[in-house]
Order: sequence, then C-alpha cells, then structure tokens
Amino acid sequence: MGKKIFTRIVASFFSLITLIVIVFFLSRLTGDPAALFLPIDASQEMLDKFRELHGLNDPLIEQFARYVRDVMQLDFGESIRKARPAIDVVLEAFTWTLQLALITIILVTVAAIVIGSLAAFRPGGVFDRLVSLLSLIGASAPDFWIAIVGIVVFSVTLGWVPTSGTGTIWHWILPIAVLFIRPFGLILQVVRGSMLTAFGSAYVKTARAKGVGNRSIIFVHTLRNAMLPVITVIGDQAAAMLNGAVIVETIFGFPGVGKLMIDSILQRDFNVILAAIMVTALAIFIMNLLIDIIYSLLDPRLRT
Repeated sequence: MGKKIFTRIVASFFSLITLIVIVFFLSRLTGDPAALFLPIDASQEMLDKFRELHGLNDPLIEQFARYVRDVMQLDFGESIRKARPAIDVVLEAFTWTLQLALITIILVTVAAIVIGSLAAFRPGGVFDRLVSLLSLIGASAPDFWIAIVGIVVFSVTLGWVPTSGTGTIWHWILPIAVLFIRPFGLILQVVRGSMLTAFGSAYVKTARAKGVGNRSIIFVHTLRNAMLPVITVIGDQAAAMLNGAVIVETIFGFPGVGKLMIDSILQRDFNVILAAIMVTALAIFIMNLLIDIIYSLLDPRLRT
C-alpha cells in the first residue's frame, strides 16, 4: 500500500514538471503582454521598461530557470493584471470552483447511487427503462448546450433564476444543474451495471433465501461489493468537473479558476496561468491518490 502511494506521488511529481514546462513555453506564444497593458502609442522606451519590470526581456530559457527557482521557494510571481501575488489570485478563485465542484459531486454521487441501485433491482421495468433513457440523454448532452438552453428557458423566458453571478443561492442553481447532468448520467449507468452484476451473485441469492429485506440486500449486501468501478468513475468525473468548470464558469460569469484561466490567457497574465494550472493539477493528483486509498479500504486484496 505504502509503495503504491509513493509510486503515485513520484509519477504525479514528474507529470507536474512536464506540465509546467509545456504550459510555460506555450503561454509565451500568446504574445507580448506589453502590447495589451500599454497604450498603442507607447514609446519603445516604455515597452522596454515594462518588459524589464516583469522579466520579459531575458531569453526564454533564462526566464524558465528563474521561474523554477522562484517556485521552489514558493514564489509564484505577481499578476500583471491585478498587481497581486499570482498564487493569492488563483487560490481565491479556486475556492469558488472547489465549492461548486464539491457540492455538485456530492449531489451526483448520492443521486446516482440511490437511483441506479433502485433501477438495477428490477431490471427491464418502467422505472429502469425511464432512468436509463434519461441518463443516456444526460451523458450525451454537451455542457455548453445545456447551459445555454438553461439560461434561455429558466432565466430569460421564465425568470426563475439569475443568468450570472454568485450573490444568492439562486445564482448557484443553474451552474450546479449544468455540471450535474453529464456526470450523473455516466455514474448512474456504471452503478446500474455494477449492481446488476452483484445482484446475480451467490451471496445475494443466499440473503434472499434467508428472507433478508430488499433495502438490506441493496444497500448492505450488494452496494459495497459494487462500489469499486463506481469509485473510479466518480473520481474521473470529479476531476473532469475541475476542467469542465471552465465552460460553465465562463458562461455564467462564475468567479472560479476556470474563468480566471480564460481571462488570464486572453490578457497574457503568464504567472496567473501557470499558478492556476499548477493548483488545478495538484488538486487532481491529490484526488487520484485519495481514490487509490479508498480502493484499498474497500478491497483488502489491493493492500498487498
């Protein structure tokens, strides 16, 4: 178990280094920040002073070496746009994204496990077929399309919820609903399939022969043994939410790290781009590590 966790940490470290290298050099291809932040008629002297102030006059290799050295000292540089430490800007935005993703994945997990288990208990019934149809539609629908339709129907036409912002609980309903639909459909299908397999096992037939109630069969005898593939999908979808939040946050004007990354790319705020990528990548690596640990807790065979 310990060796597996150590291997995962080492692999994640090298993946993070590779990601930093790629993003660092690709971000520089977006252009010169001085052209955006200074007036069109700025003199060459002003342009040179701006680039010198932000370390942009040095060769790229030298800039990268300096950035790596600073990051090793936990210095992620300063945001050009906000004149604040880049990591502070990112962590402030990441808090919003984390809240949105956490609320959504909890709702998705609970709903998918309960509904998927009940649907698998009587396969082929009306409820099972209806749930399967809706989950397939939800899993196939793209987030941006759901978001636009949701705004047109529930915000513009009906006026039930705001189109953007975070001021009240009503502002959160549409972003959560949009993020909810796709992972709910995917996780529900996995729960249903895994539970169907578990219901056909010998220990479930024995429990039924002993007169064990349906609720105990579903949520005590069967669910734990059916959870391994479900946990994998939940982890994948939780990580996807951090990435998929870019679309949702941009459409709904949600002040999360996804929207921050888009704004920073457009405004060539290099330090914020890199800090945002690093924080998001670390969150995904930690999530994958937790999934491995949960796997081992559920299946003792994996501990060795």
